[in-house]
Amino acid sequence: MRLPEFPWDTLAGAKSIAAAHPRGLVDLSVGSPVDPTPELLQRALREATDAHGYPTNWGTPEVRRAIVEWFARVRGVPGLADEHVLVTVGSKELVAGLPLQLGLGEGDAVVHPAVAYPTYDIGARIARARPVPADDPDDWPAETRLVWVNSPSNPTGAVLGVDALRRVVRAARGRGVVVASDECYALLPWEVDEAPSILDPRVTDGDLTGLLAVYSLSKQSNLAGYRAAFVAGDPGVVQRVLAVRKHLGLMAPTPVQHALAVALGDDAHVAEQRERYRARRARLLPALRGRGFDVESEAGLYLWATDGSDALTQVDALARLGILVAPGTFYGDDRHVRVALTASDDAIAEAAARLAGPGAGA
Repeated sequence: MRLPEFPWDTLAGAKSIAAAHPRGLVDLSVGSPVDPTPELLQRALREATDAHGYPTNWGTPEVRRAIVEWFARVRGVPGLADEHVLVTVGSKELVAGLPLQLGLGEGDAVVHPAVAYPTYDIGARIARARPVPADDPDDWPAETRLVWVNSPSNPTGAVLGVDALRRVVRAARGRGVVVASDECYALLPWEVDEAPSILDPRVTDGDLTGLLAVYSLSKQSNLAGYRAAFVAGDPGVVQRVLAVRKHLGLMAPTPVQHALAVALGDDAHVAEQRERYRARRARLLPALRGRGFDVESEAGLYLWATDGSDALTQVDALARLGILVAPGTFYGDDRHVRVALTASDDAIAEAAARLAGPGAGA
């Protein structure tokens, strides 16, 4: 099996150019949190440090209960129970491993959005299935076994509403296809009222068959370094995946599971972090537009921008300002760049100032 080069490794040249700027590098290429893990969660981690036994693959009763209650309170998904949920070691390992854990292989197709986070493609390849970029259910090949949706989208910020999700669900059910919805940015809406879950009763009519929602606390709770995430949905699929994960030894550390439960029970720190990102977005978005970029940003942590030239040209131009961004080629689009909001207030202000310099509005 041959995998492509890890995309961010190819940014070394642009990073060197950006780092040579007299005022230094502003790195907006990766969505890694820079703000402190909330003290509430640091305390929860300390409380659970006596973790001498092996952790549970499924998730402790405490964390499973917290996930169920969070879905009902925050995501409008009532009626879940323990068998509907599963703790994961961050969300990326689940995205990369799900095709394999579902038993997919040669002859199967994994559909993902046309412009998408590259790990959907990689996960299909690891299982020796065929990755297929397609946004319209009419374009799914006959051998489709798994469909990924991502709302809000990384990288574009686009949100799928109830009607769009219902169409995906109807198409999948008619063919016995599993739909996995990556919803990690759902609590960061900017230009929409909500980003509904694939498990929302308005989407499912109360039937979760074949449906999974994947969620992470990396961004909303600044827990990226602890790999705190979970999946929920059809209990038959969840328990099937759990059975494989037991053999693989995939288990989140016990202190992380405790902190995950505490985080899901506290909405205040999430609201505080959301306002930080809102302020950074409000600073950076007009600066990009003033520089001549068209920008999309319905939700999430990224500004999906283009000045009309090809993506690598835009990366190089911004690198000369000392700003490093990710080219759209990483996601299947060669005309855009992805600009992350995950930088400090000072770094965002510095990037905005550089964008407002010579050449702005050109």
